[in-house]
Amino acid sequence: MSKTPNIWLAPAKINLFLHINSKREDGYHNLQTIFQLLDYYDELKFEITNNGIISRVSGNDDVDPDTDLIIRAAKLLQQASHSILGANISIVKRIPSGGGLGGGSSDAATTLVALNQLWNAGLNHQELMRLGLTLGADVPIFINAKSAWAEGVGEILSPVNTPKHTFLVVFINQQTSTQEIFSHKALTMSPIIGKISDFSELTNTRNDCLKAALAQTDEIRLALEQLTECPNLIGKARMSGTGSSVFAEFSTESDAMAALEKMPKKWMSFTAKAINSSPILKWAVAKR
Repeated sequence: MSKTPNIWLAPAKINLFLHINSKREDGYHNLQTIFQLLDYYDELKFEITNNGIISRVSGNDDVDPDTDLIIRAAKLLQQASHSILGANISIVKRIPSGGGLGGGSSDAATTLVALNQLWNAGLNHQELMRLGLTLGADVPIFINAKSAWAEGVGEILSPVNTPKHTFLVVFINQQTSTQEIFSHKALTMSPIIGKISDFSELTNTRNDCLKAALAQTDEIRLALEQLTECPNLIGKARMSGTGSSVFAEFSTESDAMAALEKMPKKWMSFTAKAINSSPILKWAVAKR
């Protein structure tokens, strides 16, 4: 078995498309999407303590600890496992918050997986998935630790192997409100049109949240137009999740880097490669 790491990675994700199928009675929405994991990470470090106290010692300074998904995830696991241990948690935050890249959900998932092992809490994979879903609809994809076709609210997952393409991701330095987007009159709905075999990520690139996101900020449109002008772009420039990040797909890293050089400096832009499994997968996530 591999040695337990000191640093645990939390990858970003993008939605290669996002179809909203229906609104559920519980307020969530049924959807169909492909979650593509990227090799762009937040870094978390856990120091285990014997006093039962969970504290954030550095990072995420602009987030109230009471609402920080990292702290909430740790306390949820502590309660579920009846652990008497605590943890001092540090995070180096790279994934922009509120950008549709899953940073908060990924941090929460990594926290659950890491502390489950470091505390010897003993929860299995399905138990961690259920805990994660109570924190947010995107958390299970990161606990599952594989790029995946997703249905339901995002918790019904089927692993996929996508091309090892490079993505140019642009965050417009503005956050969009997921709650407002899902309640907006511009939110479009798509009927369920089949299973994974009926989809291609290059022919079903529509994001049903785009119009509602554009109603919040037109900067998304400007970023999409900028990406569309990039040479050697594969398919269409797209928005991830409920925004506000957009991305373009390239077959080579050099094409993506050339496009990056042309992006306006007012936006946060980076390149990342597609990965089909998260680094946490090799750290004895849990018995499956």
